Amino acid sequence: MSQIPVPVVTIGLLLASNIFMTFAWYGHLKYKSASLILVILASWLIALPEYALQVPANRLGHGHFSAAELKTIQEIITLTVFAVFSVLYLKEPLGWNHAIGFAFIAAGAFFIFHRWS
Repeated sequence: MSQIPVPVVTIGLLLASNIFMTFAWYGHLKYKSASLILVILASWLIALPEYALQVPANRLGHGHFSAAELKTIQEIITLTVFAVFSVLYLKEPLGWNHAIGFAFIAAGAFFIFHRWS
């Protein structure tokens, strides 16, 4: 039986985790009339699967990736998921300034992952 490579599993778990996280943190913005305590409880319930995916992703990925690389992967995934979420769910367009900001963050990821001799 062939195993799925560690980077694929790690990134897949981080992607799934970030989808839950984005809904936990920002999904309630469409429901401003809901009570704050209800929104907090719902967010906690959504965040539980996020943690159940994030922790194994980091545990499995550490060793193949450094902690700094894992955090960088997580941040790039977070921004990507959030950009899609913002446009499709919140109906908030992203502008050129967002694209430039994301490009700077991607440039930072280059420096994290580049093997300097």
